[in-house]
Amino acid sequence: MTRKRPHNEQKRTRGRRQRTVSISLRDRGQTTQDFAVGIGVFILAVAFVFTFLPTILTPFDSSVSGGQTAQADRIADRLVHNLSDSDTSPNTINGTTFNETDGGLEDRVGLRTAGDRVNVRIEYLDKREIVGDLAIGNEYTDQSAASSARIVTINEPPSGVSLGDEAAYRLVVRVW
Repeated sequence: MTRKRPHNEQKRTRGRRQRTVSISLRDRGQTTQDFAVGIGVFILAVAFVFTFLPTILTPFDSSVSGGQTAQADRIADRLVHNLSDSDTSPNTINGTTFNETDGGLEDRVGLRTAGDRVNVRIEYLDKREIVGDLAIGNEYTDQSAASSARIVTINEPPSGVSLGDEAAYRLVVRVW
């Protein structure tokens, strides 16, 4: 069905509407520079993600094994047991026995095998500073190490070591 339009005999007074001028973008397209900038930004974003992602997981990745942590804990326990006077106080260490120079670490503290990567030292509680010269074993140079600490008191300081007013100290064992 078609609908007939009534034929208007009157002359149209209204003129034809002027056409809108438009600019065609289809001739422009994507230039090589646009493509290069887009790909460059994408590659930089992907590179940033791959370099940043491992640093998020780093604190949970330890170069110290569970065996080394257990060994440090056993050595600290054995030291406190062998060097303390169990009659008076279990955590009171005899400083003279700790600082004896004859024999190695194994002979001094009664350990069967301590290994050559062990450091034992007595530090102040409030700072990481050695009390006098109370350190045995190999030198610790801030490398990655398993550590274990015990709070102890010292009843007989070795000759030449002044303990000061401190009531308690920290016995720190490091194994690497």
